[in-house]
Amino acid sequence: NTPDPKFFFLSRQHQEALSRLVYAAQARRGFVLLTGEIGSGKTTLCRALMNRLRLTTEVALVTNANITSKELISSIAEELGVSTRRKSKGAILRELNRFLIEQLSLDRNVLVILDEAQNLRGGVLEEVRMLSNLETAQEKLVQIFLVGQPELREKLNQPELKQLRQRIALRYHVLPLDGDECRNYITHRLNVAEAERVPQFSAAALEKIFRYSQGVPRLVNTVCDNALIVGFTRGTLSIDGDIIEEVIADLEGSCPPSDEEALRL
Repeated sequence: NTPDPKFFFLSRQHQEALSRLVYAAQARRGFVLLTGEIGSGKTTLCRALMNRLRLTTEVALVTNANITSKELISSIAEELGVSTRRKSKGAILRELNRFLIEQLSLDRNVLVILDEAQNLRGGVLEEVRMLSNLETAQEKLVQIFLVGQPELREKLNQPELKQLRQRIALRYHVLPLDGDECRNYITHRLNVAEAERVPQFSAAALEKIFRYSQGVPRLVNTVCDNALIVGFTRGTLSIDGDIIEEVIADLEGSCPPSDEEALRL
């Protein structure tokens, strides 16, 4: 389930989200807020964005949110290749500022992506706002994307984060896949995997996967991966509804009823 842009599936809304994120970065809009439930594809979306911008933009992706403000600044600097060895936070900020101005002179953009940002402490988020003050009279030197679960929106509504909240230029919430998108998503991943023989999921299997996962990509992946393992151990490439029921029962920590028990029910 590690996000891999190769498997990135452009549902209608993921395509819209990616287009908006690319625009916001290229237009140097400053702060962007991207939210979604666990497993909705936010991190994969960010990696697809990084891939799309790789020729024009220096990107710092910070995934550890349980850090102090100095550790955050250091992490951003290190991701961008700026030396932080034995330097104070002020010295690192000065080095960062020089780096940002240099990138601007080279006509390159700089993007900082803070994943799992709902876990950042309020004081650290305020430090993020201060980081955005690094700008020229004409444009922002760094674009900052806050990515996280829905609780991030609640956190940003706190009075002490009002100034940061007011700077957010774009907000986007990633919704789960619908039924058709879920089926297309599974087909897409099977095709991209480039297996010698592609497994086949029956219509009943696909329906059960959607009902259980509610269209959350990470759950879809988990069910499909386990179903393929079951199919492999049984020497079959045909994944039917019964196999999916077994997998779901196993994931839920229960056992499907035996034939005898089913008859009694």
